[in-house]
Amino acid sequence: MRTKSLLFVLFLASFLLQSQNTKRVSIGVLIDSATTKSSLLFGQLQNEISAVVGQDATITYKEVLGNGFDPARAKANYERFLNDDTDIILAFGTINNLIITAQQSFKKPTILFGAVNSDIIALDPSKTSSGIHNFTFLITSQSYKNDLQTFKKLYDFKKVGILVEDFLPDIIPIKETLDRELAELGASYKLIPFANSADIKNNLDGVDAVYLAGGFFLSEEDIKDLASHFITQGLPSFTGTNIDDVVHGILATNQAEENLNQFFRRVALDVEAIISGSNASDLPIFIDVNSKLTVNYNTAELVGVPIKYSLIATIDFVGDFKNVLSKETYTLVDVMKKTIDRNLSLQSERKNISLSSQDVKLAESNYFPDVSASASGTYIDPKLAEISAGQNPEYQTSGNITLSQTVFSEAANANITINKNLQQAQQENYNAAELDAVLNGSVAYFNALILKTNVQIQAQNLEVTKRNLQIAEQNYEAGQAAKTDVLRFRSEQAQNTQTLVEAVNQLEQSFFALNQLLNNPIDYEIDVENAELSQEIFKIYNYKQLGGLIDDPTLRKPFVRFLVEEAKKNAPEIMAVDYNLKATERSLRLNSSGRFVPTVALQGQYNRNFNQWGAGAIPEASLDDNYNVGVNISIPIFRQYQQNINRQTAIIQQDQLNINKQDIQLNIERNVNDAVLAMINEIANIELSQVSEETAKESLELTQTSYLSGAVPIVQLIDAQRNYLQAQLAKANASYNYLLSSLQLERIISYYFLLHTEDQNQDFIQRFNAFLLNGN
Repeated sequence: MRTKSLLFVLFLASFLLQSQNTKRVSIGVLIDSATTKSSLLFGQLQNEISAVVGQDATITYKEVLGNGFDPARAKANYERFLNDDTDIILAFGTINNLIITAQQSFKKPTILFGAVNSDIIALDPSKTSSGIHNFTFLITSQSYKNDLQTFKKLYDFKKVGILVEDFLPDIIPIKETLDRELAELGASYKLIPFANSADIKNNLDGVDAVYLAGGFFLSEEDIKDLASHFITQGLPSFTGTNIDDVVHGILATNQAEENLNQFFRRVALDVEAIISGSNASDLPIFIDVNSKLTVNYNTAELVGVPIKYSLIATIDFVGDFKNVLSKETYTLVDVMKKTIDRNLSLQSERKNISLSSQDVKLAESNYFPDVSASASGTYIDPKLAEISAGQNPEYQTSGNITLSQTVFSEAANANITINKNLQQAQQENYNAAELDAVLNGSVAYFNALILKTNVQIQAQNLEVTKRNLQIAEQNYEAGQAAKTDVLRFRSEQAQNTQTLVEAVNQLEQSFFALNQLLNNPIDYEIDVENAELSQEIFKIYNYKQLGGLIDDPTLRKPFVRFLVEEAKKNAPEIMAVDYNLKATERSLRLNSSGRFVPTVALQGQYNRNFNQWGAGAIPEASLDDNYNVGVNISIPIFRQYQQNINRQTAIIQQDQLNINKQDIQLNIERNVNDAVLAMINEIANIELSQVSEETAKESLELTQTSYLSGAVPIVQLIDAQRNYLQAQLAKANASYNYLLSSLQLERIISYYFLLHTEDQNQDFIQRFNAFLLNGN
């Protein structure tokens, strides 16, 4: 007990001694303008300073003082911190830079980041610190020149509008700098000072691109509004601000995402050094930030900026990989219905139905009357005409009308029945082709979705590779990894970039295939809407219930038997065979007992001599005018054995059709079972891929951390990344593959749930319930 009391007293004494020795440091912050954005950034800076300083000091912060871009107010704010109990002054902004750099001496440690571009400040590269007592400033490697050069590579502008805060041209030589740098690029520019977004939108005439050189204090809404306006005007845009503005619609930036964190870390390290007793004059002034081109993929498409493949390896993409130029965005149901309406192959199949209808009409025409009229004129040798007693005059004209009408014909009746059955068979062939076309359209739709997801995942994988390359470079610089690690990840980056290029091209090819099926122009701009089991359309049509029936072992076998029964009942292939069998049976009857059935026809003819003259002619009054009517009955007795041959042919055809029917039924039964097993695989894949993706992601993060500390080799990191890539692809495609397997099963049973009403689908379920109650 005494030991515990002694330990407690020692701990309390140690704590009180440490509390007494902890420094208390007050920090004052000067900014040009206080905005919501600056408040958020100041909070991040506070957290970074607290993390770096740790237990070495207790940090308190004065009220953040903004000057509203007023130099007099900026000077007053600075003097206020000089005269109160502030220990360290942090000053940010162009106006504060103007006031503080004019000071001859610094009473208190001051850290300045003036937001003045490095192109404008002429510094000796060998000078690594300020050399001024109690004063340091921070300069980044970012410059107008670098930004404009990168922008020029991305888009070959001729006259760029350069946007800067309206007070800036009055306090820094920005025009002289831009004159020099744009001349080197072979382009011209228009300087557009602004106080608000309206100043920018009203002064864009005559420019073909926009460079947002300022704009830190523009709100998120202003950036979104400007980005939308630039897109509407077809103006590619580039910003010197951070990646968030690119996410909101600006085309591109050269700022790396980690630059802001790097800046915060440098300020925090400087604060820690000053607290530890270092003079600000000795602190490093350069921040060698990374330049990384980030492009908004959707904005690039909207303003017509093609991304060169040579730049993909150095570009980070933001935005959705969807076709923002698409004139139509298709859902699965859209594709199914439009395939039926517009597919050229189906249009051709519908013509086959029309042709078979013509065959039926042709067969029925055998019972229509056949009426013909003829006229003739003759000339006979006068000598013969003279002795013909008026029967063959020298000149004569005559005419007749003939009528024939089939009253009854077994062959004609059989031909009509056969062609009607063949027409029905052709209709069923079309129904089968329609079902196939819908499935083909659905496959093309899901292929596009899978490839669209693949593009997104390959882009993310490329970003992971770039991150791993950064880690490898850091380890190499720290002596924890060999140069081969860096080279290996550069090789991985090149391979991943090629894979991404191929993925983008494959997605374009999938859109070509879908356009062909939908009878669109091949280069017609389209996109596909995502399809998930959680979407309302799939809930309505009970796709999860279908999966539940298949996933339940106690229901699976009866459900499969029910599906086989439904498939055989619905299959247009079997119906087509049945209609062909009826046609064959009718042909068999015709060539069996039907051959002895007589054919009955009526015939009639009316004749008239119109005129005759010359030798042997008789008076007109005696010209003949006559007609005749008759009935014709015929019975074929023996036709060169053709009827027996036709009968034998019909029997063979009948046997062949029955064999085909049995084969189709067996194929249906096998295909239903195969499709059900495929769906079972996909049901398991949906659950397992979720677990696999989460595990692989966590494994990659842990492996990255371990590699950063030198605990694991590069091979293990690459394996973790590839495993995560495969897990992402498997998870993303699991639902698509399940829905595609469902549609393949629906094709086999010749019943697409999405093309039927909810009531019809409920009837389907009720039939299954009745099937179960009957003990099947």
